[in-house]
This record gives sequence, structure tokens and C-alpha cells, in this order.
Amino acid sequence: MKKILTGLKPTGELTLGNYIGAIVQMKKLQEEYDSYLFIADMHAITVNQDPKELKRRIRDFLALYIACGIDPKKNIIYLQSENEFIPAISWMLECTTYYGEASRMIQFKEKSKKNANFSVGLLTYPVLMAADILYADIDLVPVGIDQKQHVELARDIAIRFNKMYGDTFVIPEPLISKEGTKIKDLKDPTKKMSKSEDSPNGVIALLDDLEAARKKIMSATTDSEMSIKFDEENKPGISNLMNIYASLTEKSIKEVEVEFEGCNYGTFKKAVADVVVDTLSKIQERYHQLIEGNELDQIIDEGIAISRKIAKEKFEVMKEKMGLHR
Repeated sequence: MKKILTGLKPTGELTLGNYIGAIVQMKKLQEEYDSYLFIADMHAITVNQDPKELKRRIRDFLALYIACGIDPKKNIIYLQSENEFIPAISWMLECTTYYGEASRMIQFKEKSKKNANFSVGLLTYPVLMAADILYADIDLVPVGIDQKQHVELARDIAIRFNKMYGDTFVIPEPLISKEGTKIKDLKDPTKKMSKSEDSPNGVIALLDDLEAARKKIMSATTDSEMSIKFDEENKPGISNLMNIYASLTEKSIKEVEVEFEGCNYGTFKKAVADVVVDTLSKIQERYHQLIEGNELDQIIDEGIAISRKIAKEKFEVMKEKMGLHR
């Protein structure tokens, strides 16, 4: 079975849009591949972070992903920072990476323009990303188009290392993620749902109070018609709610149209709110079990033990090939 790897940077808050658009897809992939999933906490510190907030988000992210259906039995789950061999491997890869390659990364160019006092880590973190991929001989890395360049860099580094020192790494391939249903802001359905202070009532976070989430659905922007028809151009609000309902009930848009034919918007919104609240309730119940008990630490401990063993073996092979031994 081919190996697949997903890294999660613990920044922001997870929303209903993240669940429908990304996590649901991850749940399908874990059935098809030997799956590695890690919290990319070392990537998060390329910019300043509040240590207490970062620590909280690391646990929250892991607990929420598991609560959403990421199965610890089908994934090797770990924290990047707990595997000391990964940054050591990254350093050896940095020494075979050219400055021009790293500086051409789109995210580096964009972020360095915004802040002249950027850290060296902002330049080199794509090499750390390569180490995340290469140490475990990962075959496939699910990425959006904007991250494809980073996997291509990992490929270039691996090919160069193999030519210089002999076959050491599997050459990874990007798996361009089929985007799940895009969920839009409930107040401005022309924009993506993302956690923002500008639109607190347009976004449903996975840890939102259930009644608050219900009110957000009931007050979502719609239109002056009273027909439950999918038309993203002319009826973006209703179409967005239909996407939410269809995704969470695993129904087609056509089935949703038939189900609510002749219904008013209030009836439809209540049905959407009911299924959203039911989904969040189950996620939150499992989340609190993980956060308040010992299971989460047990999952991380088991995952890091496997990850560290694999990385140590690769590190020792690299040292030998590069002449870093007595």
C-alpha cells in the first residue's frame, strides 16, 4: 500500500468549511493509503507565536481532527517537534539545496515582501517540509495547487541527493487534492468561510456553542424568492446552505431540491440548522473526551515512537553516505 502524508499547521480555528471542504476528503484517503498525519508545529514558528496559544492549538487541532473521524488505527499521528531526527535530516538536506531554489518558493516571496525582517526559517522551511516527506519514503502528498511547488522542491532535493550519494529516498508525487464542497460565509456567501473577526456571524467554528451555531444558520443571508433551488450566481445564500445540508447528509443537490420543494426558507433553514447542530454535537462530545482524558497522549506517544524509529534509521543512512561517521 502506498504511503501518504498530511501535515497540519496549527494556526487559526477549524470551521465547518474546513470539515466539509478538507477533513471529509482526508477521511476517504485514510481508507485507501498507509497514512501519516502530523501537526506541523515547527512550521508554525517561522513567524512569532504566543507560546500558550500555540500549545493549546496543537492539542485542539489533533483532538478535533480525530473527533471529526481521522482514525488513529488508520493513521500514524504525531507532533513534528517531538521527532528530533526530522530537523537533523532537514539540515543535511539544506546543505544539498540551492539558495535560488528556496528563494523562488511563492510563499517565501509573498511573505518576505510583506515583512523585511523575516526569519531565516521562512526561507528554509520548505526544506523542513521536504524532510517531513522524505524521511518516511512517502509516495504521495495531498496538496492544493498553491502547495504543489513545495512537493516539487522535495522531489528535486531527493533526486539530487540520490545522484550524489546513491539511492536513499523514494521520489514523492503531489496528489492534487480534489477540493471538497466549498462552503461560503453565511453573511457574505460570495466569500469563503474562514475564521475572521470581520464576520463573526458568518462563520461556524467546530467548537461554537450549539445554540449560537443554530442562530447563525437561521440568520444566514438568502434572497427574496422562496424557492429551494441551486443557483450559485443568482441565489448564493440558498445554494451555500444547500451545499452544507447535502454534504452533511450525504445527499445530492437534486435530492435536496426534491426534499424541500414547496417549502419556505424558514423550514429549510431549520433543517440545515438541525443537521449542523447534530454534526457539531457529535464532534464536540468526542473532542471533550480526548481533551479531558489520556487517550490523546496515548495516540501521540504511539505515533511518535513509530515516526522517530523510521526517522532515526534514515538519519543514520544519510550520515553514513555523507561521511558523517567515525
